[in-house]
Amino acid sequence: MAHLEDENNTVVTEFLLLGLTDDPVLQITLFIIIICIYLVTLSGNLSTILLIRASPQLHLPMYFFLSHLASTDIGYSSTVTPNMLVNFLVEKNTISYLGCIIQLDSAAFFGTLECYLLAVMAYDRFVAICSPLLYSTKLSTHVCVQLLIGAYIGGFINASSFTLSFFYFAFCGPNIVNHFFCDFTPLVELSCSDVGVPTSITSFSSGTAALITVLVIAVSYIYILITILKMHSTEGRQKAFSTCTSHLTAVTLYYGTTTFIYVMPKSTYSTDQNKVVSVFYTVVIPMLNPFIYSLRNNEIKGALKRQLGKKIF
Repeated sequence: MAHLEDENNTVVTEFLLLGLTDDPVLQITLFIIIICIYLVTLSGNLSTILLIRASPQLHLPMYFFLSHLASTDIGYSSTVTPNMLVNFLVEKNTISYLGCIIQLDSAAFFGTLECYLLAVMAYDRFVAICSPLLYSTKLSTHVCVQLLIGAYIGGFINASSFTLSFFYFAFCGPNIVNHFFCDFTPLVELSCSDVGVPTSITSFSSGTAALITVLVIAVSYIYILITILKMHSTEGRQKAFSTCTSHLTAVTLYYGTTTFIYVMPKSTYSTDQNKVVSVFYTVVIPMLNPFIYSLRNNEIKGALKRQLGKKIF
């Protein structure tokens, strides 16, 4: 049952996800594409984690954070993708009230955690390039663990704001979510209660997380750029730039797409555009990150060759 009667008011007990498209041919095509992307995401990120754990030369703060970024990408993609795949195979894809809040919170948690991890990795590059002699001191194991705990706490706090907002909503009318997962904006549109307070809470929480992480990334790279410009060696400049290229690419892709969804005025894009961009940052980017970091990083490529050599011989 999608609704229950309670004191003459209709209470929603489950939601209907419309998904990406209702075209049967396109559904099959997208199912094949997305399941392939998901399998590559799982294998790529798991391989990154296992490679970092198995290679002593990668037991450095940079790769410690990268392994947690890979774990986050697996969690982020797994929050959304399996349910999206089901949507392609069934006529009506329903999700329970509890399932919807779990999916919303998981997406908020992993999405925010990714922001904080990207900020921590920017700080790591700042210390490595601007204070190389103090790198082992400023980013000791204790400090790395503290930064990581801070990132997880930040993700949990933001996800909690979505939990509070969701339970504040009253759903007493339509239960059709025009999206492929329980995203916050479509749920706000379905609420029959005043959404001013809960949307303000989530906006403040998400905005604070975004502001903190963007500032850390921006300040880190300003100092990195100043330090690189002061270098007299061309080889030193190239090496410094190469260590930042992968991270900058990941930051640009992630913040570019999330900014389009959550910062741009609502009048500038349609629901279909919203869905397409959401697919990119929840499904495609988690697949791309392992390739971005491995293809541009000689240490990872070297470690991979050594591990493959051990397996072969």
